[in-house]
Amino acid sequence: MLRMKAKRSPKSIGRPRSFDEGKVLDRALQVFWRKGYEGASLSDLTAAMGIERPSLYAAFGDKAALFSRVLDRYQEGQAGYVRDAFQEPTARRVVERLFRSTIDASTDARHPRGCLLVQGALACGSDADCVRRDLISRRAARETLTRRRLQRAKAEGDLPADSDPPALARFIIAVLHGMAVRSASGASRKELREIADMALRAWPREGREKRK
Repeated sequence: MLRMKAKRSPKSIGRPRSFDEGKVLDRALQVFWRKGYEGASLSDLTAAMGIERPSLYAAFGDKAALFSRVLDRYQEGQAGYVRDAFQEPTARRVVERLFRSTIDASTDARHPRGCLLVQGALACGSDADCVRRDLISRRAARETLTRRRLQRAKAEGDLPADSDPPALARFIIAVLHGMAVRSASGASRKELREIADMALRAWPREGREKRK
C-alpha cells in the first residue's frame, strides 16, 4: 500500500519569529547602555531579551551586528532629539536645543545615564575594533551635521563673517560629549545646565538671531 506524503504545513515553512523584534532590541539596548559593548555578555543579552542564543544569531547575527542594530534604534529613539534640534530656525537655537535635550535625555530616570554613542565602547579590546570604529563614525556624522548647519548659518548671516564653523562644531560636540560623561558620573541636571550656559556664553555675538 502506497503511503501518501503528508503536505508540509505553510506554518512550518519560514516560521515567523515568536518575539517582537522591537521589544527585544529595546531590552538589548538597556544592557549595552548599562554595561558597554564588552561588558555585556551574551548571557546578559539573551536573559534580558528573553530569547535563546540560536534565535539571537538567526535574527540579528553576532554580538557586533546586534550592537549596530541597537545603535540604529537608539539614534531613532532616545537620541532622536538630535534630528529634531536641527529643525530650529537659527544656529543658536539648534545648539540650545541640543544642549537642553542632551541634559534631559542623559538624566532620564527611565534609562541609564549618559549617552550610548559616547560610552558604548570607550574601553574595548582589539576584537571590538569594528564596534569602536562604528561609534567613531556615528559621532563624526553628528559633528559633520553640526558643521554644515553652522556653515549655512554663516552664509545666511546668522553667524559673523569671521566665525569658524568647523571649530565651533568641534567645540559644541565636545561640550555635548562632556555633559554625557559627567551625567554618567552622577552630575545633577543643575550642574549640566551650568555647563551648557557657560558654553553658550562663548557663542559669536555678532550673529543675527532670526525670530519668528
